[in-house]
Amino acid sequence: MPILGLVVGRIAGTVIGAWAGYAGIVFLFAAGILLLRPGRDEEQEEKRLRLLAHARGLAIIDLGLGISVDELTIGFSAGLIALPIALTVIWIAFQAFAAAQIGLRFGASVSEGLRERSEQAAGVALILVAIVLLLLRLLKV
Repeated sequence: MPILGLVVGRIAGTVIGAWAGYAGIVFLFAAGILLLRPGRDEEQEEKRLRLLAHARGLAIIDLGLGISVDELTIGFSAGLIALPIALTVIWIAFQAFAAAQIGLRFGASVSEGLRERSEQAAGVALILVAIVLLLLRLLKV
């Protein structure tokens, strides 16, 4: 998905032209805002987990696509900003591997509150990256 996002972002970047960098920054900012939105209540979360446990066939494909949308968004933003594809894919693979290993080792032992806060921290991080990229673009660094 990040590679698809990079390709689509590059194509969109050529069409948008000089404004492509700003569009990528807006996408990163929007992704951060979406991560900061309030969480679901416990009843909805439990219902969602029960449905997930019984998912089969096309539901699994839909689930995979839903999970991959965040990587698509990051890839799209990177494509709009015209980051190098090889470096971006290597970095995404590295962070995904590291996050998966940390999640497997510590995920079951942390509280739900900490999980919610870590999602919010990721949202803040994306917003900060967007702000830094905007400042660099405005200062032409």
